[in-house]
Amino acid sequence: MAKVAFLGLGVMGYPMAGHLAKAGHDVTVYNRTTAKAEKWVAEHGGQLGKTPAEAAAGAELVMACVGNDDDLRSVCVGPDGAFSAMSSGTIFVDHTTVSAAVTREMAAAADEGGIAFVDAPVSGGQAGAENGQLVVMCGGDEASYARAEPVIDAYAKLCKRLGDSGSGQLAKMVNQICIAGLVQGLSEGLHFAEKAGLDGRAVIEVIGGGAAGSWQMVNRHETMLDGHFEHGFAVDWMRKDLGICLDTADENGASLPVTALVDQFYKEVQKMGGGRWDTSSLFARLRKLDG
Repeated sequence: MAKVAFLGLGVMGYPMAGHLAKAGHDVTVYNRTTAKAEKWVAEHGGQLGKTPAEAAAGAELVMACVGNDDDLRSVCVGPDGAFSAMSSGTIFVDHTTVSAAVTREMAAAADEGGIAFVDAPVSGGQAGAENGQLVVMCGGDEASYARAEPVIDAYAKLCKRLGDSGSGQLAKMVNQICIAGLVQGLSEGLHFAEKAGLDGRAVIEVIGGGAAGSWQMVNRHETMLDGHFEHGFAVDWMRKDLGICLDTADENGASLPVTALVDQFYKEVQKMGGGRWDTSSLFARLRKLDG
């Protein structure tokens, strides 16, 4: 069992930190809104820190799941950032989806203090976090990953190192690129079925077990057909992630025409007032075009 700090108690971080406590780790939490941290401690025990540094003091591993590049910089190296309180030989594990550039920047800053840095973005959404069934894509040196992996296992169904620092974030970009195309394809398929007078649920029952099947198809087709999108992974966050993908593609020369197109479709969903809707709301855009 380890002494762990967890920074960021959003829809993902709150249950992830809870799994650490259930696994028997000694957990101290930090959240920008202190009331959320107080609620977590009341529910799970452990301690709270009023700043990232206070939470990280004495921890063997510090895990973070915050919003974006600037949030990560803030909890790492900002005023009262975690790095200032972490000892040489400790490990910082970042579960935030951020750019590979900021990951390398924070890894370099950590290295100056003798702190190991593992980038470990996750896939599986809120349900995966709550059920402890996340897929975790990691980058960092092998020894640091080997030390962090048993702790990450508290909320992971699969955890894998993919290379040096930044590799986890690059793998998460691949994940988001694939999801964007899958959801658009599923939306178009269901839209076509409706226009053709077919029962969408019956169609999915037939094709879902074949070559067209996907997690999105199994878990989202019913809510899509019902027009229910107040759940899941928000469009605003997906656009942030796709922006990272497209910026990185500009740097490495990858061609992402479908990703760029779907990103613009999500922009239209935002204009419809769907910024907090689930990513499957691409289907709502197609229905509106009909309307």
